Amino acid sequence: MDRMFSTPAETAQGLLNFGKGKGNLSGTNMVLLGILAGVYIALAAQLATIATNDVSAFFGDGISRVVMGLTFTLGLMLVVIAGAELWTGNNLMVPAAYCGVISWGQLFKNWVLVYFSNFLGSLIMVWLMAGTGLWQANGGAVGARALGIALGKVQLSFGAAVARGILCNMLVTLAVILALSAKDISGKLWGMFFPIAAFVTSGFEHSIANMYFVPAGIMLTADTKVVEVFGKDVSALTWGNFISNNLIPVTIGNLIGGAFIIATGYYLIYIKPTQVKQDKTISAPGK
Repeated sequence: MDRMFSTPAETAQGLLNFGKGKGNLSGTNMVLLGILAGVYIALAAQLATIATNDVSAFFGDGISRVVMGLTFTLGLMLVVIAGAELWTGNNLMVPAAYCGVISWGQLFKNWVLVYFSNFLGSLIMVWLMAGTGLWQANGGAVGARALGIALGKVQLSFGAAVARGILCNMLVTLAVILALSAKDISGKLWGMFFPIAAFVTSGFEHSIANMYFVPAGIMLTADTKVVEVFGKDVSALTWGNFISNNLIPVTIGNLIGGAFIIATGYYLIYIKPTQVKQDKTISAPGK
């Protein structure tokens, strides 16, 4: 009977094809698929915001975090199953660059185009949500929830944002690895479900999700009704604070957690030893 999943060693070798496929995309496809990923992650973010707008009032903070984590899993599922380019997941391209399957130039081209395309897709969702009127739902509590999420993110210290970014992208890249290891769609969905739910419930920071969460909050500072319902000072919600206090440190943390801890770790454990063994076999004198 065939196994329904690949072993860790087999999955690690599969990261080479993963990186090759992404590195060989055209620039146009990187941008278009990057925009889609930004939209998909933002769809999950708005779902999590709406679903948790009053949960803590009835069940407490812990249950509210769990509900937010469970609903946010939609984002990576859409990216992986429907197909899109997400910068945080693409940190797993690093083994392919280490092995020369793609060039470092191809990797950095993908990262730059996808990162900023993710940002564009997120902003498109902010604009679309502004037109829905849903921030006024539940007497403005939905908008107040969005303000609260955004405000908490721009008030993090630089070090806390980096640490939360590291832990977040360790889980996100592990979710992608689990999805790659599964051989059917249900296995892929469940493989992504728990790591993504874990990072959101834990309060870790995802740079691409924050490209939606914080701009949505910044936009809502102009809504006097929502600000009144929120009842707190929102002056810290500015683009400058978003970029310096959250986006930059969280991106650094995501890069460390995804590219240097998980991707490089799997390369050193599973891929490099295989290459060394192959090189020794090739260089050995014939008999």
